[in-house]
Amino acid sequence: MKPNPTKRLRTAEEDGDVRETGRGDHGEEERRKTVDVSIIMPVHNASCWLKECLQAILQQDFAGSMELSVFDDASTDDSRKVLEGWRERMEDRGISVVISGHNSSQPGGVGFAKNKAVTQSSGQYLCFQDADDIMFPQRVRLQYETSLRNANCLIGCRVQRLPEGSTERYTRWINSLTQDQLITQAYTSHGPTVVMPTWFCSRKLFLKVGLFDERGKGVPEDLLFFYQLLRQGGRPFRVDQGLLVYRYHERAATHSVTEETIWKLRVDFLQERVLSQWENFTIWNAGKQGRKLYRCLSLTNQKKVKAFCDVDENKIQKSFYTYEESKQRPKPTVPILHYKEATGPFIICVKLDMPGGVLEENLNSLQLKEGTDYFHFN
Repeated sequence: MKPNPTKRLRTAEEDGDVRETGRGDHGEEERRKTVDVSIIMPVHNASCWLKECLQAILQQDFAGSMELSVFDDASTDDSRKVLEGWRERMEDRGISVVISGHNSSQPGGVGFAKNKAVTQSSGQYLCFQDADDIMFPQRVRLQYETSLRNANCLIGCRVQRLPEGSTERYTRWINSLTQDQLITQAYTSHGPTVVMPTWFCSRKLFLKVGLFDERGKGVPEDLLFFYQLLRQGGRPFRVDQGLLVYRYHERAATHSVTEETIWKLRVDFLQERVLSQWENFTIWNAGKQGRKLYRCLSLTNQKKVKAFCDVDENKIQKSFYTYEESKQRPKPTVPILHYKEATGPFIICVKLDMPGGVLEENLNSLQLKEGTDYFHFN
């Protein structure tokens, strides 16, 4: 996977259709010196959620200067009208407002809209906010304070899911990862270990990583950015307080990204960051997911797989796995062992946080260290 291409940040005036009071070259320069935090908000047909979202921004207890930077990505509802209706209340509260957008027949996509909102903004720090989510009053203050202490970090937070109980295992994963696991579990199917709607970082760090991918629908721009952050030496960090109501609904952009797209990106990143450093390894799971991972590896990394391991006696009794689809002759065969007989390091292709905690018990029994002796991939 290629790093995000470097793009020149354009001024809001270049993009046109920007409305904000008191703008000018001198005003822009002064704003860049004085705005502490820009809230970056892409909008597409979000009218039904905007009241709660904007009211929460208005109620932030942050004492520094704030700006709301919104890019309306071809909404066909009255989102733009609602946004403009909140301008005066925001400005009365001391929050400057920049709103722009376009009315093309097709939206440019989440990455495109976020880039536009960043480009026209002026804050030294960026607080990313989805239009369908709700900030807690202390969000900007606590993430800003944390960012000052952790300059090279992408700051996240714990979340409260709405409706309550939706995506229960995913929400528990978001909220329970340790700081070390924010890095070691970057290869799991859940995506970025600090979730995009909670992101907060310095403008300097954002520009170092590069803008979001703008290919649009079906592209996980947040995951691509997160991987590039790690490549650049940046780190995820989480404020261990719930600072966002994270809404789940069927219209969310994340539903447009297929599992196969995510799978391929994850495999490539795992090979780049982990498997390239190992001479050999064992895949923990001789079933469907473990075999799929093996088949998707490069030939070089397939040759590094010394065994599959499992707890299922039926799989273990087969003794070996034959890669029938391989063009090699003879066809590659890989031993299947009981996990207690296998040796690390391991790539774990078993679901996390399943009832009973059997996987976790088995890993603990071998006294293995996550991030050194094994990485989770499922």
